[in-house]
Amino acid sequence: MDRLTTLATEAATALLTPLGFDFSLTTAPYEDGISLLITSADARYIIGEEGDRLDDLQYMVNRLVQAKWEEAPRVRVDCDDYRARAEAKLLRRARSRAERVLKTGKPLLMEKLNAYQRRLVHNELATIPGIITTSEATDSRFKRITISKGSD
Repeated sequence: MDRLTTLATEAATALLTPLGFDFSLTTAPYEDGISLLITSADARYIIGEEGDRLDDLQYMVNRLVQAKWEEAPRVRVDCDDYRARAEAKLLRRARSRAERVLKTGKPLLMEKLNAYQRRLVHNELATIPGIITTSEATDSRFKRITISKGSD
């Protein structure tokens, strides 16, 4: 992971420094790769609205890393624990909807989610007996999950 850490840190620094941000970087293991953690007083500008700039930064960091190491593991980029908080909030919403489905028997839809978010929701709700989840069959990058009551 030393090579990945070096490449990811260099990429993030090359992207953020010219923009005038004051920041610090640390890394931590994450799944098969690393999580690049940014701490900055300018966090709200790095994160953007609902994490859109953070997603863009993560995409660019991964592209720059892969330009130097084609088979590099993925780098997850987070700023001031935004992703951790957003993921916890998403899973709370999903569990709440699953509980309503169990009470009412009526299927409910989640908002449109990217592949990573859908995987989190599917995995989380798979632990709730009587709940099944399905993603809509579209070619869109963002899809909705239907939460339904399964057969007992």
